[in-house]
Amino acid sequence: MTVPLPPLPPAADDAYRPGGRSLADLVDAEHRVLLGLADRVTEPGLDAATRREVLDVLTAAVSRHLSAEEQYLFPAARAAMPDSAELVDREIEADAGLLAALKALTGPHDAAVADVTNRVRRHVSRVAALVTPLRDVATDAELIRLGNRWEIAEEAAPTRPHPGTPGTPPWNKIVEPAVGVLDKVRDVVTGRRTRLADLERHRDA
Repeated sequence: MTVPLPPLPPAADDAYRPGGRSLADLVDAEHRVLLGLADRVTEPGLDAATRREVLDVLTAAVSRHLSAEEQYLFPAARAAMPDSAELVDREIEADAGLLAALKALTGPHDAAVADVTNRVRRHVSRVAALVTPLRDVATDAELIRLGNRWEIAEEAAPTRPHPGTPGTPPWNKIVEPAVGVLDKVRDVVTGRRTRLADLERHRDA
């Protein structure tokens, strides 16, 4: 069973392989980043200002990641692996819970930060159970095309938690980019850090 995607441009042969990174590889790499940020934000002895910055980056990274995941990974899993539908539904619900927990945080020393990081770790474990079999049933070209769309979706995604936005296509593909524009304006105005590279530059400065 193939994963339904918009049509490819004409190719010389069936061995056409688009350029880009596989969705599965992107998800795995981002999961490692999320786990690293979760460990870092709960690190003992971290000063308050740095913990705030790490929490901001974790919040933005999770928000972007879940947005792209719900736009492309989950629909692909449903289409290619019909037996995964129940798992996908549960994960969409868990994603909303994670976003709500992030939104409810009052600051870097909120006791609920530990709950958020535990939710992140559980998310990584559960989604791996979708990505691993998806590698087996999707072609390399399909995974790369999904990866390209994932990266575009993340660029337009919100950087703050919005648990009330739609969690399934087509509405999330319409609403989330609009919300993302507003988030990015707020980030620029407030000087909020939203990328891991922002933390690394600040640390090296």
